[in-house]
Amino acid sequence: MSEEKNVEKPDYAGTLNLPKTSFKMKANLAQKEPLTLRDWKKTNIYEKSLKDEGQYFVLHDGPPYANGDIHIGHALNKVLKDIILKYKRLRGYNAPYIPGWDTHGLPIEWKIMEEYGEKARNMTPLQIRQECKKYALKWVEKQKAEFIRLGILGNWDDPYITLKPEYEAEQLKVFKEIYENGYVYKGLKPVYWSPTTETALAEAEIEYKDVVSPSIYVKMEASKDLLDKLGTDEASIVIWTTTPWTLPANLGIALNKDFDYGLYKTEKGNLVLAKELAEKAFGEMKLSYELIKEFKGNKLERTHYKHPFLDREGLVILGEHVTLDAGTGAVHTAPGHGVDDYVVGQAYGIGILSPVDDQGHMTKEAGKYEGLFYKKASKVIVEDIEASGHLMAYSEFTHSYPHDWRSKKPVIYRATEQWFISVDESDVRQNALKALEDVEFVPEWGKNRINAMLETRPDWTISRQRVWGVPIPLFYNAETNEVIYEPEIMDKVIEAVKKKGTDIWWKYEAEEIIGEELLEKYNLKGVKLRKERSIMDVWFDSGASHRGVLIPRGLHRPADLYLEGSDQHRGWFQSSLLTSIASTKDAPYKRILTHGFVMDGQGRKMSKSLGNTIVPKDIIEKYGADILRLWVSSVDYREDVRISENILQQMSDAYRRIRNTARFLMGNLNDFDYENKKVDYEEMYEIDKWALHKLEELKEKTTEYYDKYEFYSLFQEITYFCSIDMSAFYLDIVKDRLYCEEKDSIERRSAQTVLTEVLKVLVRVISPVLSFTAEEIWERIPESLKKEESVHLSEWVELEPKYKNNELAKKWDKIQNLRKEVNKKLEAARQEGLIGHSLDARVLLNVNNDDYSFLKDYTEDEVSDLFIVSQTKFVNDELGASEISGISIGVIKALGKKCERCWKYHEEVGNDPEHPDVCPRCAKVLKFAGNK
Repeated sequence: MSEEKNVEKPDYAGTLNLPKTSFKMKANLAQKEPLTLRDWKKTNIYEKSLKDEGQYFVLHDGPPYANGDIHIGHALNKVLKDIILKYKRLRGYNAPYIPGWDTHGLPIEWKIMEEYGEKARNMTPLQIRQECKKYALKWVEKQKAEFIRLGILGNWDDPYITLKPEYEAEQLKVFKEIYENGYVYKGLKPVYWSPTTETALAEAEIEYKDVVSPSIYVKMEASKDLLDKLGTDEASIVIWTTTPWTLPANLGIALNKDFDYGLYKTEKGNLVLAKELAEKAFGEMKLSYELIKEFKGNKLERTHYKHPFLDREGLVILGEHVTLDAGTGAVHTAPGHGVDDYVVGQAYGIGILSPVDDQGHMTKEAGKYEGLFYKKASKVIVEDIEASGHLMAYSEFTHSYPHDWRSKKPVIYRATEQWFISVDESDVRQNALKALEDVEFVPEWGKNRINAMLETRPDWTISRQRVWGVPIPLFYNAETNEVIYEPEIMDKVIEAVKKKGTDIWWKYEAEEIIGEELLEKYNLKGVKLRKERSIMDVWFDSGASHRGVLIPRGLHRPADLYLEGSDQHRGWFQSSLLTSIASTKDAPYKRILTHGFVMDGQGRKMSKSLGNTIVPKDIIEKYGADILRLWVSSVDYREDVRISENILQQMSDAYRRIRNTARFLMGNLNDFDYENKKVDYEEMYEIDKWALHKLEELKEKTTEYYDKYEFYSLFQEITYFCSIDMSAFYLDIVKDRLYCEEKDSIERRSAQTVLTEVLKVLVRVISPVLSFTAEEIWERIPESLKKEESVHLSEWVELEPKYKNNELAKKWDKIQNLRKEVNKKLEAARQEGLIGHSLDARVLLNVNNDDYSFLKDYTEDEVSDLFIVSQTKFVNDELGASEISGISIGVIKALGKKCERCWKYHEEVGNDPEHPDVCPRCAKVLKFAGNK
């Protein structure tokens, strides 16, 4: 809005008992929003918003981890969910919000161990669990308060928490079903292992960082059968590796049966490697070479070679995983330290060797390297094979390497006995991929992302070697290590957990948990029993929430919507799907919506080291939660989004335009009796009908954008409507009618009818986003316009098809274009000092354009009101050119004197002796008011 719109007019409104337009509705959101939250809780607004009947809409909340204050990504996630659910409730859905927290797992246990230091070594599992529980619940309460402050309506008094006994019991029911479906097994397999936290990790717990690793070429001397195949007295196969510490576990060398290999004569002896890689490999080894003979990889299958520093032979095998991307085409194979190695090793029966303990130190099976940390062992091994003449080349290179996402330390592949859910060798993968065909993804690329991850994921390692979590509820015969499983025993465990929680697993012996009756029934009396010591992967905890939350609370599954960050394609979305497919063979969700990460204003990841972090608490204290919520609605969440002080200032400006529009509407409605004084559509002024057409478009578009979760389009639509359609055009034009016409005149009541309709719609369409501001507007809306105590208990806007008039809209598009051209001329006249306010002007129009000929159907006074000038005159003279063909425009000083009431110039000001300072229109209004 231009400066002129802020100029105060004389208070003639008082002579008519009209409302002052400076309606008091100050922002100061940071101070007022907590009061609104207090009122919502006191009056049970959330509970009242849930319908006693009607269709459910179930958005299932992915649980944040109860560890630390919420960050801006949490705010983005929770506000998106809240926007959707508030909208759905306005549409008549029964749309509950059950917030949840993930509370088990390594990060919390690790924190407790750090806090207690050496004392932790003497703590019992139950004592550790007790401290973990206290820590988790402390953060649940802190995060809960921060989420509530964002304006999130939900069941905060009874959230789901994964450490609650009732939830743990439901989780064990899911495990039982998966076990009985035959998908759970125990096996010795290489898994991600964290030497720092001493536990196995799943794919979703891995992040990648760059590290510097050794790159070595090593020759393995051929045994007699291999030499015989080659027809030579001396030869070695050359392998390449970046993990020298795994060489003690070497049991094979894998070749590709279809590749061409060569036997090459060099100054370091006869060497075997793939022909296609020979030039690069020999270049790095700095050797001259001569091809003696060539052959296919399958020629050497099941021959043998000598380990370079241990007294054993290895087997030459064939594998499809061998590529020509790097190395020599002869792959060092340690089945205890790699998935591909394990698979091919199983096919050839070469066994599994993993000479590394839980802390990452080499074991007795590693020979002289026993006791060395694996990184130290790498260095010593390289030195030894160099001394023995087996090292062909050494260098270092930087590459991406897996790290534990909690300790941030490198992990290793290590074969250990773990519990798995079969994905690779069962029908789980195919069933999951098939179920995803019927799931809708927003954005659509999410489907390809999760599919690609599922197609390559290994079996799910679900066991963890910790104590803070849900135990894997299985018993063993302590003497034979045989698993003891009976459905009735499992049910007994589940029932006990439901009553007392999973502490029972550490509090009682196996016999006490099973009970005398079942011990006797299943011939276990006198059998020495032990319990499984591992707990479940925390991703299993949260992944089972579709059963642990929805079913006990009477909500349907699959859920209508899962909404989380894009990293959950490999996390919660996947663990939820796998637990569901493996238990009940269906998907847990109908639709998945994902959002990106929050970056700073320059697109950089937020970090303390860069000093670019922005936390929700700081934003709320400075601007209020509604500004943060408006930012959430403004960004294209489908990609990574940006936030900065400058962006927040832009949001504050956009918010002010919406708020000021609402202030203007309410400031001009206090004296208006809508039910008895509203003007029928047919009797309205044309510009009022145009405003209702734009309002109808707003209803249609906002409904569409909410339904399609396109909140960024919603934001643009609402801000454009308030800033351009209303403030800069319609409201600017009708101010004169509202301020200066007689109180109950049809001119004024027609405009007030429109303002009422706009207010009724605007307060509803902004309420899911600007929840606090909408509530404040609702409190001030005339009682006759509302029947509910809160905007969040109201109903969505109703469409009025009769308001749509596309022909009228086209006509007024032309008027708006012409107004822009007139404003340019007015501004030029202002710069020249000819006029000050636009009401100082008289506009001359020469219209020779058939598309604009309709203008002459209006009176010159009506056209003047559109331009907010005192006078307009249609002329045939050539005037200043405009960008509209056939239309020229001139601006001169208005004729007559200035009316002290409406500020328009009129040639008859002073002709009325009773009111000598006003124009005829204002004199008439004042006389009417004086006679009442």
